[in-house]
Amino acid sequence: MIRLLCIGLLFFLLILAQKLIYEKLWRRGLHIEIHFSPEHLFEGSQGELKEIIENRKRLPLAMLTVKFRTDRNLHFQDGQGARITDQFYRSDVFRVGSREKVTRTLRFTCGRRGYYTVDAASLVASDLLMTGRMIAEVPLKTEIYVYPRPWISEELRRTLMSLNGEVLTRQRLLEDPFEYRGIRDYQPSDDMRSINWKATARTGDLKVNQKNYTSLKSVRIFFNIQDNNIMKKEDCVELSFRIVAGLCSWFLGQGMQVSCFGNGVDILTGKHVSIPARAGEGQLDAICRALARVDTAREPVSFPGAFEELLFSGDGSVLTCFVAPNQYEDFVLLLKRYQAAGRDFVWFYPVQGCCPDLPLGLEKQIRTVHSL
Repeated sequence: MIRLLCIGLLFFLLILAQKLIYEKLWRRGLHIEIHFSPEHLFEGSQGELKEIIENRKRLPLAMLTVKFRTDRNLHFQDGQGARITDQFYRSDVFRVGSREKVTRTLRFTCGRRGYYTVDAASLVASDLLMTGRMIAEVPLKTEIYVYPRPWISEELRRTLMSLNGEVLTRQRLLEDPFEYRGIRDYQPSDDMRSINWKATARTGDLKVNQKNYTSLKSVRIFFNIQDNNIMKKEDCVELSFRIVAGLCSWFLGQGMQVSCFGNGVDILTGKHVSIPARAGEGQLDAICRALARVDTAREPVSFPGAFEELLFSGDGSVLTCFVAPNQYEDFVLLLKRYQAAGRDFVWFYPVQGCCPDLPLGLEKQIRTVHSL
């Protein structure tokens, strides 16, 4: 009897000891990493989220549950251990041995434009005999940009080709201050700063540097996503982002400089979108990142208040495009004033179903874009 009591006491002490050891040491050497791959995708594309659990100590973890949440617009293929409400909640169970590294890959499809993160993970572990639970919160920082899918329908393609023939071929010739094509005699209309003093001293006559000419073509794209209707036009607003991405992709592909401005609020900075003019592939990425971060749940800034001064600046040689699924009075009046000033522009109007009545006086500038 005494022997049985001793065995029972010893067994109890062993359970208590291993429990105390796990409570003290289970987090030591435990490294958790969750990250998206790649860091940016277009709508409808597939990506991966990797969970990496590394146990760098000799003490094994018989059961480790990793819980995290992200946006429900990332559609994961493996629904086991998942729960979807206002967000996507994931709970995965791991067995991690001594000095072992475990990687689990979850594949998903990007359902909608946006900026998505995983900011923390909850860990729930137990000792070898499952007699206790240890809980910890691990801060993380992984993010993914889901870019709007560039909208290039056959209808839009024809419109852009028409613009390319009617408007974009008009070139403004400017002297390029960085390229020279020779030296010529000075003329009274020349700038004194262009005088080549070495050539003047050598010849005894005033000589000026003769500059090359360059053809600069530039487009600026404005979007207005104001939506004050009781029945929100969410699909048309999202189509607006796709049209902006499609226009930028097209114009940049033509070797043009493109700038992008919009009254949508950036989810990180709280400011409206403002991307200055540049050319090249990197510009499309910069614009798409800005579009991905627009938070449509927040009230957009006033379009005339934010962009009226910018619109009327410059000499009017830049082609201006507007993308807006609405025709609110302040916006229409601004465009009519812009038209009255003799400025060229095109308004891309996203619509679903039947086409609404277009504002009088602007019909020729409007190109309706129908959702598929």
